[in-house]
This record gives sequence, C-alpha cells and structure tokens, in this order.
Amino acid sequence: MVFAIGLAGLLLVGAYFVPWQTKNWGKIEFLPGSTITVTGEAKREEASQIATFTAGVSVTNEDQNKAVNEVNTKAKAIIDAVKNFGIDEADIQTQNISIYQIPEVEIQTFPPQTRESGWRVSNSIVITLRNVDRVSELADLLAGTQATEVSGPNFALDDTSAAQVDLLAQAIEDARTKAQKVAEASGRKLGKIITVTEGASGGPIFRALEVGTADSGVPIEPGTETLSKAVTVVFELK
Repeated sequence: MVFAIGLAGLLLVGAYFVPWQTKNWGKIEFLPGSTITVTGEAKREEASQIATFTAGVSVTNEDQNKAVNEVNTKAKAIIDAVKNFGIDEADIQTQNISIYQIPEVEIQTFPPQTRESGWRVSNSIVITLRNVDRVSELADLLAGTQATEVSGPNFALDDTSAAQVDLLAQAIEDARTKAQKVAEASGRKLGKIITVTEGASGGPIFRALEVGTADSGVPIEPGTETLSKAVTVVFELK
C-alpha cells in the first residue's frame, strides 16, 4: 500500500514537469455505432375544399375623377352581388387598385413627341368560395356582372393539418419498412430511431378543369389535390 501511494505521488510530480504540449498522442475520436439512413414517403389525394376567383374592373376616361367613380361603382356592385350570393365578407379581398395616365403619341412631329391623355383606373378583388359544389353558380354570377376580367377558379385545400400529421407517420413507417429489409439483407437487426428529418412537403396541385358544353351553367370539376410528406430517418443497426 505504501509502495502504491509512493508511486502515485511520483507520477503526479513527473506530470507537473513533463512538457505535455510537445507530446504526440495520435488521433483520438469517438466512433458512433452502426446506423442506416433511409428516406420514407407518403402521398394522399384529398378532395378540393375551396375555390378562388379574381374579378376586375377597368375603365378609361379623360377625366380622372369620372374614371375612379365609375370603377368604384362597378366594383361595389360586384362585391354586393357576391355577398348576396352567400360569400362572407372575410372571403372578399381587394387585390389591386391602379390609377395611371395613358401616354399618347403625337405622330405629327419628328421625332415623335408624347403627351399624357386620359386615365385608366382598375380595381380587382379575390373571392374565396368555401362550398366547391357552387363553383358553377359563382362563375355564372361573375360573368353577369360588369367585371371586365374574371379568372378562376383555382382549387386548393383549406385545412390540411390532420392529413399532414397522418402522412408524416406513414412516411416514417415507410422508412422503417425499407430499413428493415436492408437490415435483414445484411444479417443485422434494426434498432431504435436515432433522428428524423422532415423533407419536402407537397402542396396543392391544381388540376385542369373539365369544361363541357352544357346548355346552362359552367360545368366544372373540382378534382383532387395531392398531399405528400418525405422524411429522412436514421436507424440504429444491431
């Protein structure tokens, strides 16, 4: 015991005087256990939940005030019509208002001179329809207003939170299935999940509309939207 204590003391004294910074200890690293990294995917078709239309009014007049007043009157008429249709005020949004003077070219001079002549005023609104079964009705309504431009419908999904959670779980299970096959092929056993990294998440894919030749109404098929999830999962290998 006395010898062991003395030896330990001697080593401590030696450690104090040895220039450790000059010693080469080689490479020291902590190696992780065996792992496997795989990608899992999941997709789902969901019925379209909402549709949006854009309706615009453009007016040209030499008098700016008259142009503005006419646009305001027509835009208000469109808004009133869609509200009476059943669209909530929160689903009607002004997208763009523009007022600019139209340049006119004077061809009598050389080189040609330009001067401002007349005003063009425009206003466009976006309308969100939450009952896609009434898309044709709304399209007919907008076509009968004084809108000079109507575009849509653009179909999309509204609330996808629950679907996204399910797809994430399915993507992880898809990754587990792939990793299990690799582990079995290599004579190993699949262990616990080390990390999960969420990859690209697919958003709505707008489908082409099916427009027919019905006598009344605009035949429109909302179709479906594709949701997808991708994950990268690192598993332990035993």
